[in-house]
Amino acid sequence: MVRAHTKPPLAPETAAVIYDLLPLASLPFPNIDPVPVRIGPFAIHWYGIGYIVGILFAWWYARKLVSTGRLWAGGASPIRPEDIDDFLVWAAIGVVLGGRIGYVLFYDLPRYLAQPLDIFAVWQGGMSFHGGFAGTTLAMVFFARRRGFSILSMFDVVAAGVPVGLGLVRVANFVNSELWGRITDVPWAVEFPTGGPFTRHPSQIYEALLEGVALFALLTVLVWGARKLKSPGFVCGAFVAGYGAARIFVEFFREPDPQLGYLAGGWLTMGMVLSLPMVLIGLWLMGRARPAAPPSSA
Repeated sequence: MVRAHTKPPLAPETAAVIYDLLPLASLPFPNIDPVPVRIGPFAIHWYGIGYIVGILFAWWYARKLVSTGRLWAGGASPIRPEDIDDFLVWAAIGVVLGGRIGYVLFYDLPRYLAQPLDIFAVWQGGMSFHGGFAGTTLAMVFFARRRGFSILSMFDVVAAGVPVGLGLVRVANFVNSELWGRITDVPWAVEFPTGGPFTRHPSQIYEALLEGVALFALLTVLVWGARKLKSPGFVCGAFVAGYGAARIFVEFFREPDPQLGYLAGGWLTMGMVLSLPMVLIGLWLMGRARPAAPPSSA
């Protein structure tokens, strides 16, 4: 689970001035227990449920895609449903290891250098989407090469279902009152329990709508309407560019990580820096994608 922000208290006079500028009314924070299931010392968090459901949905959806011949050049996918079953474990390992390593390297490296054993304390939170993305990408590359089918087609079928998990995890961030947005007076502002006595952008919901709902809808049109699985790399490119663009946009409303703050200009964040290459790579993949030749018959 990503650790919630903690910020040093503002001076009383500063807090009073800011609070006076904010609206008297805001959306109430929902009273939802972030730990829906407890069995003795064992606890299941919404965040973990989001990851599990997201991975299982992406597995089911990928199986459906590779089993639907009309979506592929020549009427058949180069990937079998059994391959998707076998890749599930690889994907889970790539997401967890990559997400944790990415958070350590990009978001809080000095802390973990000072206390290296905390790297293994995953129950304290700390996962990076960009790290999880890199870990899963490496897993797909190794797996596709081992099985002897197109790496780009593997990217496509996995990417097509990923937005559902992204959306669920962002909703879990909201329930956990973490990764909240900047102080604002918009009518839909929320006063988060961990965000001080201020109303803030519900940036987690912005991300859930853009990275989850909107991006999944776009990829669905490309897969089922435009039949872009016939052009290996196009669907994956649309996912990568779409996520990067959505993340950059939301970063203008999201509070930066307290240990990093703004990198430059009072607006540039680490999330923007890591997402810009994704936009460029995604556009490049889409631009180079060409219809695949139908498999030759023996």
